[in-house]
Order: sequence, then structure tokens, then C-alpha cells
Amino acid sequence: MARKTPGLNTSSMADISFLLLAFFLMVSSINTDMGIARRLPPPLPPNNEKPPEVRERNIFVVYVNYADMVMYGPGNDRSGRDIRNLREDVKAFFNKPEAEGGPQTEEIMIEGFGANGEMYPVSKGIISLRNDRGTSFDTYIWVQNELAAAINELRNDLSKEKFGRTYADLKDSQRDAIDKAIPVAISEAEPKDNNKQK
Repeated sequence: MARKTPGLNTSSMADISFLLLAFFLMVSSINTDMGIARRLPPPLPPNNEKPPEVRERNIFVVYVNYADMVMYGPGNDRSGRDIRNLREDVKAFFNKPEAEGGPQTEEIMIEGFGANGEMYPVSKGIISLRNDRGTSFDTYIWVQNELAAAINELRNDLSKEKFGRTYADLKDSQRDAIDKAIPVAISEAEPKDNNKQK
């Protein structure tokens, strides 16, 4: 009589493999690309209406050319600035009082400030970002991050002043009040092709 060869029962291996695969898919994190949060502009007004005028003193221009050089400043003044100070210069622009040449402000009732709300001077300042079609993606994202960080730091400072906590620790109603007091005012122009080199 022939001797039987011992074997390994592998009939349930497929089930175990499937369960392991399902387990690792559920517990592993999948990186997702996040977009840049921006509020879209309102639709164009009808032909007979003029768009609202924006004064030069209310504009902080940031221009990135095809060689990734960043030039910025209030109005037409974009000379002699160090790009490592972009965040601090944006904050200084929004914090500069109107009487000293800063952007105009408008007194708005903010519901979350104080017991019954209070009037707060909201800046009419706008950051105008312009870039070239040849601008590298890394420089574009770096500039966007610096602008967003400047606004976040302004919001953080105001939340500490009004509520004694950082912006991230606020309740939703308090966060809405801070968002109304310091809106994200970034206008992004369509990229232009200014690369004259062949």
C-alpha cells in the first residue's frame, strides 16, 4: 500500500487574505490633496452697472514673475522688499491705521463681540495676487501659504484679544465673528505670459 503524503489544507487561505486586505485598507490613511480655500467673486454685474471701485491705497499687490521672483507692496510701491518678510508685511499692511495711510476701514456690527455685539473697524484692504504662466508651482504654493498664514495670524491675534483663546479653540459662533472681522480678501488675477525669452 502506498503511503499518503501529508498535505496542508489551504482552502481558507483566500478568506484570510481577503480579511487581512480589508483590515489594512480600513486602518491605513490615504493622503488626499487639499485645495486652496478661496471664496469665488460674485457674478459680473449687468452691463448698465459699474463694478465697485477699489482705491489704490486698499490694494496690496503680490506679483510673481516667470523666474519665480516675488515683488510685492501696497499700491504701486513694490521696491526693495525681502520675500522672507512677505507674511509680516501683509500683516503690517492690514494693521496700519487708515489715518497713517493704511487701507480704509468700515465700521461693522459684529454679533459675537461683547454681550450685545460691538462695532468693529473691518479693513477694506485686498491682496491682489498676480503671477506669470511660467511661475513654478512650488513658488505659487509658497506665496499662497504665506498669504494664508498672514490672515490666520491676524485672526489668531484678534481671537486672543477678544476671547482669550486661539482661533482654533473658538466655538463656531466666535469663529464666525472673527471671520467677519477679518475676511479673506485675496483677489487672484488670470496668469499672463510675460516670458520674453526664447
